Amino acid sequence: MPKTALLRVMKTVAEGADNLRRDGGGVVVLLYHRVGAGTGVQVDLPVELFARQMEVLAQSGRVRTLEKALDALAGAEAPPGGDPVVVTFDDGTADFAEVAVPIMVAHAIPSTLYLATDFVERGVSFPDDGTPLSWPALADAVATGLVDVGSHTHTHALLDRAEPEAVQAELDRSVGLIEDRLGLPAQHFAYPKAVLGSSSAEAAVRRRFRSAALAGTRSNPYGGTDPHRLHRSAIQVADGMRWFTRKLEGGMALEDAVRRVVNRRRYAGAVN
Repeated sequence: MPKTALLRVMKTVAEGADNLRRDGGGVVVLLYHRVGAGTGVQVDLPVELFARQMEVLAQSGRVRTLEKALDALAGAEAPPGGDPVVVTFDDGTADFAEVAVPIMVAHAIPSTLYLATDFVERGVSFPDDGTPLSWPALADAVATGLVDVGSHTHTHALLDRAEPEAVQAELDRSVGLIEDRLGLPAQHFAYPKAVLGSSSAEAAVRRRFRSAALAGTRSNPYGGTDPHRLHRSAIQVADGMRWFTRKLEGGMALEDAVRRVVNRRRYAGAVN
């Protein structure tokens, strides 16, 4: 069975599981990677699909900055306006500034980009033909007032297998470059490939950042969420609007459970 067909089967099963066990509500954090880059990978959304999703988000009135969403999580119940939705991007490919940001600006959608700084600093391509951002392009995106930049390590290193000294170097180099090149404090972090770090790495992350993001494909409940283990719902081409809408309501958790099992094998020998 083709990979796309398998994805649809998995998503259909996850949708059915949602009907048996409803999400209890909370902050929903969406995870994007690329838009309109034409690479053919599942995380590279067609422009038209992304634009439609941003239109739906704008109409919902639920989109908030990550900072405001974290403030809401500290409370006991949903703030006025319903469960907040946060838009985040990982890595730092050129299409973020060239394609995604103009669409988000048109809909007044704020976002947080978790940046793997080494690729931008050296102009090195990401895997799957990912052209890196330039610092000037990212500075222009930040100047819109709708883009915040957090850390995704320096070299996209997996922190569950790195030595403590290497972890600190990865984090400090990333934070330092963001501050030097953009004049921004990097207050938020996302673990590469959503792989939680070792206990010492997690402690280093907690010392440096207000929040840290993983995967999870579910809502983050009020009053009981660890802000350094935020759940995020990854958006794929195969989601279309049908399963995007489910993820917008905190659904499709079973999909993430399956993906984690697959990724344990996939990233077994990887370092970044």
